[in-house]
Amino acid sequence: MSDKLIIFDTTLRDGEQSPGASMTKDEKVRIAKQLEKMRVDVIEAGFPIASPGDFEAVQAVAAAVQDSVVCGLARALPKDIETAGAAIKAAKQGRIHTFIATSPLHMREKLRMSPEQVLEQAVAAVKLARQFTDNVEFSPEDAGRSDPDFLCRVIEAVIAAGAGTVNIPDTVGYNVPAQFGDLIRDLIERVPNSDQAVFSVHCHNDLGLAVANSLSAVLNGARQVECTINGLGERAGNASLEEIVMAVRTRKDVFPCETNIDTTQIVPASRLVSGITGFAVQPNKAIVGANAFAHESGIHQDGVIKNPETYEIMRAEDVGWSANRMVLGKHSGRNAFKTRMKELGKSFDNDHELNVAFEAFKVLADKKHEIYDEDLQALVTATDQEAENETVKLTSISVCAAMNKMPEASVELLVNGEIVHSVSVGDGVVDAAFKAIEAVVKSESQLQLYSVNAITSGTDAQGEVTVRLERGGRIVNGHGSDTDIVIASTKAYINALNKIMDDSSRPHPQRGDV
Repeated sequence: MSDKLIIFDTTLRDGEQSPGASMTKDEKVRIAKQLEKMRVDVIEAGFPIASPGDFEAVQAVAAAVQDSVVCGLARALPKDIETAGAAIKAAKQGRIHTFIATSPLHMREKLRMSPEQVLEQAVAAVKLARQFTDNVEFSPEDAGRSDPDFLCRVIEAVIAAGAGTVNIPDTVGYNVPAQFGDLIRDLIERVPNSDQAVFSVHCHNDLGLAVANSLSAVLNGARQVECTINGLGERAGNASLEEIVMAVRTRKDVFPCETNIDTTQIVPASRLVSGITGFAVQPNKAIVGANAFAHESGIHQDGVIKNPETYEIMRAEDVGWSANRMVLGKHSGRNAFKTRMKELGKSFDNDHELNVAFEAFKVLADKKHEIYDEDLQALVTATDQEAENETVKLTSISVCAAMNKMPEASVELLVNGEIVHSVSVGDGVVDAAFKAIEAVVKSESQLQLYSVNAITSGTDAQGEVTVRLERGGRIVNGHGSDTDIVIASTKAYINALNKIMDDSSRPHPQRGDV
């Protein structure tokens, strides 16, 4: 049994299926480059058949990534597989990941297919995928609720057809660790040609057991884990990459394997994904939460001062917490800014793009005495989003709030090149600003989420705001950051409006997944 544990990151595919977490092509490439820097083995870049935009994003990631395998997801359908093959064509190392449901419930209610038809289609899909790449992965969707005997038949057949990786998904997060571990062990023991493929797992977190189930599978022979940064994913999310990696690394006495991951890149990856998606990391989140290495109890503080190992089972520096402070300020030059941004995974395609970002940095530096990496990540995310679509642009805002007086907001907008003014009152100044904008734009969208997160500490900290809007079943996220929370909120609302009014924007990724 190999002692190498393959880390398969699906942040760009399954993670993107979180409502409101849809990413642009450029954002996907930025995250992919960070994942590559972290030495992730396989990057699942998307579901190419879902839309032209997703196809282009997978293509862009395939062209940008050199060291990691770039994977495209495909249902066990010829058109899906052909599209995935075209999307990963530019990859130095490409993989097609194809799947079909195998549980009685899914076969009967969703596919309306017999077990024999499913088996036949699975084999045909793998054989077709092999025409585009030698690196083919197969997943029996909802394997956690499938009949083990039927699973054995399907797995044996797809391995014989050329699947080098067989992924066993707990698609709905139904399994528990002991049960799931036993399933993996039994499949490896019962399938005659199991030694010809790597067994993988993909666990969802509906019962909060995704990481536990994945680790149980590793102890029982799985040598690939599919996971996401910050545990992002549909419903309650997926197994968290940082937790899987650090559990294996910290408990070498338990896990007979190791990963290639550069763990010092975990926190930068977490921040990048959080900033782009707008999904804030909870303070008590393992590994990457703000409180993960914080100690308030006097007894704990005393112990850590004497010896950190008394209450810390891993070093904060090992996951990237040591390099989170910036020394850039308003006197810093363009080259220093460009160099630091490159270290954070952001490169500029041309001088104009660099100049726009640098000017935004200078404006921020005039407001803040100290600039942190988190500030720069938020700044670049904001400038990237503003460059995408500026049908509506904020040019000016003023608000008035006082006790015993209705809050009021006055906004000046540039809408399709024309200056428009609007004034409105609301329950608060942010509500008033949103209503003033809506009075002009008339998007008829519904506010689903308003979230504020302080990027750094201090009263001069930037506020990062996420606004989620819904219209006609379509959900989008908007992001904005500023040292003034009202301006940050207004920027986020306008960013979301620009997305929801853009008819060319791609639809949300597919729903039927592994």
